[in-house]
Amino acid sequence: MFSVLADIDWLAVAITAVASFLLAGVWFAVVIAKPYAVALGREGAPAPAPTAVTTAGPLVCLLVTVLTSAVLVEALDVTGIGDAVTFGLLVGVGYLGAMTFQIAINPNFPRPLYYGILNAPFFVITSVLNSVVLVAMR
Repeated sequence: MFSVLADIDWLAVAITAVASFLLAGVWFAVVIAKPYAVALGREGAPAPAPTAVTTAGPLVCLLVTVLTSAVLVEALDVTGIGDAVTFGLLVGVGYLGAMTFQIAINPNFPRPLYYGILNAPFFVITSVLNSVVLVAMR
């Protein structure tokens, strides 16, 4: 069932990973920049300086997420755009969104629910985007 690596459209994986990375830049640096700082208890503080890990790490994580979705799309034979949207919502809400809240619910996040509300939509949106692109390019 999971011997589908040869069937994956690697160009689609690369395109969706880069698209998700660019969307992350817009989402976190523009759309929710100020509320994000509030959720982390860093309002008024300067943003931490970017490092190799904080720059490349999200891209690697997004690539792993996209690759995982690509394997599942192939293994489950998701072929229609409607099914791709459903799959993207299932993964986005059921795994990525839920994990966002689970990660935030610890003493290091001063406003965990706010953090989850700000972040989970990004993961749901990118999950749907990834699934649709992966299916459309099949």
